[in-house]
Amino acid sequence: MKRILIVEDDLAIRELLEMNLTVAGYDTDSAVDGKEALHKIASQSYDLALLDIMLPKTDGFELMPHMKQADIPVIYVSAKSGEADRVRGLRLGAEDYLVKPFSVLELLVRIEKVLKRRDPGEAVIERCGVRVVKKERSVFVDGERVELKPMEYALMLMFLEHPNIVFSREQLLHEVWGDSYFGETRTVDNHVSILRKKLRWGNRIVTIHRVGYKLEVGD
Repeated sequence: MKRILIVEDDLAIRELLEMNLTVAGYDTDSAVDGKEALHKIASQSYDLALLDIMLPKTDGFELMPHMKQADIPVIYVSAKSGEADRVRGLRLGAEDYLVKPFSVLELLVRIEKVLKRRDPGEAVIERCGVRVVKKERSVFVDGERVELKPMEYALMLMFLEHPNIVFSREQLLHEVWGDSYFGETRTVDNHVSILRKKLRWGNRIVTIHRVGYKLEVGD
């Protein structure tokens, strides 16, 4: 399980991040100021840090050399939206920069991309009766091979890699089909229906009324 350090002095934002990252399958730790963050990275290991900039005691920019020394990739999550701040953060070595207020889904996708750049991740995913061998793009349901079309495969991975996360139809269109796709959200409904049949996920992909879908995974 990947471990993420949240360095954020705003209690509401810190708790929001902790809750959503935990639901997404990450182990989380937190620090409320720069000094506490320095103590944590000196004594513990992390796979990634979400770092605010305007922190008490030691700000997020000052923390970056210490993060690099500890080999912890950083995503800045800050209310500072100016181009100069974004450029400074990236030049200091941050992997990404996200401006508050932010979409939790967008943050999760950015975290996933950073972690994949650092570590290709699981070569095989096994969840909800489905086994996926990524290198071969092979999908097995209860040991039986199932053929999925490219968009079906991409949609399946979104659900498998983000269990218990609610996606709107618009979010799924954006992430799976891309910005250049101008079709209707009905496309998502059709593909979800296909996955339910092919993967035997009739009760696994839950419809959230007037919102979208989630892959429901128990403890």
